[in-house]
This record gives sequence, structure tokens and C-alpha cells, in this order.
Amino acid sequence: MYDIQSIREQMLAKLEGVSTEREIADLKSTMFGKSGTVTGLMRELKDLPPDQKPRAGKEINDLRVELSAACDVKEKALHRAAIERTLAADEIDLTIDKPVRSVGAEHPLNQIRNKLTDYFVGNGYIVYDSPEIETDYYNFQALNIPPDHPARDMQDTFFLGNGLLLRSQTSCGQVRLMEKVKPPLKMICPGRVFRNDDDSSHSPVFHQMEGLVVDKNVTLCDLKGALDGFAKFIFGEKTRIRFRPSYFPFTEPSVEVDVSCFNCGGDGCRVCKNTGWIEILGAGMVNRKVLENCGIDPDVYHGFAFGVGLDRIAMIQCAIDDIKHLWENDVRFLRQFAKGE
Repeated sequence: MYDIQSIREQMLAKLEGVSTEREIADLKSTMFGKSGTVTGLMRELKDLPPDQKPRAGKEINDLRVELSAACDVKEKALHRAAIERTLAADEIDLTIDKPVRSVGAEHPLNQIRNKLTDYFVGNGYIVYDSPEIETDYYNFQALNIPPDHPARDMQDTFFLGNGLLLRSQTSCGQVRLMEKVKPPLKMICPGRVFRNDDDSSHSPVFHQMEGLVVDKNVTLCDLKGALDGFAKFIFGEKTRIRFRPSYFPFTEPSVEVDVSCFNCGGDGCRVCKNTGWIEILGAGMVNRKVLENCGIDPDVYHGFAFGVGLDRIAMIQCAIDDIKHLWENDVRFLRQFAKGE
């Protein structure tokens, strides 16, 4: 057997001279590797007389434990020193004057969407997302618009072939949710929709937020109360709403919803085209056939739905005269909506 004390002193001296993490890894291999010094001592135990093995085994094990602990201490010290060197090299001198960079801001459409989402979620609605590429069934047929229905002419739809299309309304999300979740339910479905329409107030891509409530004893009065609270939240506490009869295949009765002009208070001005009212959304009671298509008994449950154009709300609130401004990403335009500027 080797002189264990001599080996201890030799290994500790080598450990003292180690200066990098790579060197200590090599030294540990020299000590405890397959051909290492301590490993060799353990291997030679079998050649000792039986009466010497217990004492020699204890001494070798004590050596292994001591060297292993010393290596761990050294390794942690070297690792800590390496981190400190890196931090020192990457240190930022805060005394150097730096040019002030512009701070980004939420897009006006995102501001409106987030504001409305927070409002409806606070009133017990869930947020549901549905696909932008839809089937003809969910975009039309399940919403009481069969293939030969004249209402299809009301929407210039982008058809993709094989029964697929770009959704022309977020009402598809209502059907998908009602198939999965049975009443009572309250949901909103915000998202992009697509129609072949292009002028100063319309775009081939725009944003809607669809709302749906289905429960027992839901009435048109509940719809008006919900939309009255929504209008006051967006346009101010003095805002009034009115219903005008309209037609949508998926609601019956259907209404167009106007709000009193927030600019003139209903007296008539340029914003409301001297009518005192501004149209903001369409709504109505969910058609019986739509409920039946979703497996809901229309004799037990009733519902109301509404759809608001987020682009339109943004244009009204921010006095934007062309919807294309919302898409062009002109920094001069977007900077107007940065909070604090």
C-alpha cells in the first residue's frame, strides 16, 4: 500500500495550485477516475491480509471523503470568481449619458379591445376564441343562413375552397361554444373577421367583439340593460341608447343600436351628422333555429347576442376619419395614443 498521508499532502498541494474550473475537473479525474489514485488504493485492498483490510479501508475512505470535500469547496470558489469576472466585464456605466429612446404604446385597437374585455369579464362573461378559417357550416348554416339564403349576399365572403372560408363574423364562436357548453352561459368572442369591402370606413380585415347570453327567462329588456351599461362605460354616464328594428338571420327580433352623440349630447353636430345619434352595433334575441342547431331547447332557454365593431368604436372615440390609419402603422399617427405623450 502507498503512504496515504503522503498521497493526501500531494493531492492537496495540487488542489491548492488549481486556478480554473477545467483544471479542477482534470484533477478530480486524476483522484477519483477509473485510473485515479484513490480508485487504485481501493482496488489494492483485496491484496492485503484480512486483518489489515478494515483499518486500510477506513483510511482510504477518510482520504476519499476529505479530498472530495476539498475539491467541492475549491470548485465553488472558482465558479463564484468566474461569475464575478463576467459581471465586472459586463458592468454598465450609468454615469454615461445615453440618448433617450422612444417608448412604445398600445395600438388604439388593442386599447379598445382590452378595455371592453375587462368590462365584460368583470360582468361575468368568459372570453372564447374561435378559428379565423371557418367552415361554411359554422359561418352560415348553423347561424340560420342556408346555401340559398339571400343573407349571404349581405357579406362579400372570402371563400378558400373545399368548404372553407375566412370567417365573415365572430358569431361562429357562439355556435362552437354552445355545442360544447350548455346554458347558462355568458361569453364574448373578440377577433379578426374578413369581408371583401374597402372604403374609408370599411376594410377587408377588421375586428369584432361578439357577445352572447343564454339562460332561462332572458328577454329583450335584459339585452337593453346590458348594452346600456356597456354604452355608459365606453361613452360616459350621460349616454343614452335606442333600438331600431333591423334584420339578422341569427337573431329574432333584431335591432340596430344607436348611442346619443358623445360630442354634442344629442343636439346634432358634425360627428353624428346632425342626427344626435351614432350607430354602434347590431343585436337581437338568438333565433330559435340557432339554439336548436346547438342542441339547446328554445322552449326552455332564451338568449341575446350582440356584435360590436372594435374598429368603429376606435374611430368614433379617437375621431379617426379613415380606417386605413389603423393599419398603416404610421408612427406619427400611433404616437398620438401613447399614454403620457
